[in-house]
Amino acid sequence: MPQDLLKQNVNIGNVVYSWNFKEYEKFDRGRKWYLVMGLIAAALIFYAVTSGNYLFALIIVLFGIIILLQEMQEPAELAFAITDTGVIVGSKYYPYNDLENFWLVYNPPEVKVLYFQPKSIIKHRLHIPLLDINPEELRNYLNQYLSEDLEQEEEPLSDRLSRLFKMQ
Repeated sequence: MPQDLLKQNVNIGNVVYSWNFKEYEKFDRGRKWYLVMGLIAAALIFYAVTSGNYLFALIIVLFGIIILLQEMQEPAELAFAITDTGVIVGSKYYPYNDLENFWLVYNPPEVKVLYFQPKSIIKHRLHIPLLDINPEELRNYLNQYLSEDLEQEEEPLSDRLSRLFKMQ
């Protein structure tokens, strides 16, 4: 994992914590889920065609194809590391000065996630599953470099909805 960054002459510092996680959670979707989603898609396509909004119908069809293609492949295994100079997700390095803050959402067994908010409004927040990592030790370590957003007590709505609808 850090070897790719070392080849690029990036000073990643000393790795303090590291673990691997799946790129996204692959849900067990039964026939009932596909039936309900198929009916919703059919209703939306019917509405789009009858209202003359063919672009919306095309978007619904493409969305369905993407979900089916994603179902056929396994999520990639990503390496994650916390160093004394920043964090590494896969082959990307985020120095602490590029991150605004972090927060932990720890409600086992459903939710055990570490979030990082980049300073750039263009970049999306980083969502890192904690797996079996001790959140208190992690919190204490990260507080040395980043401020913790204590107002964030629950996972973002987009994460909750994707888990609820098994869409991630």
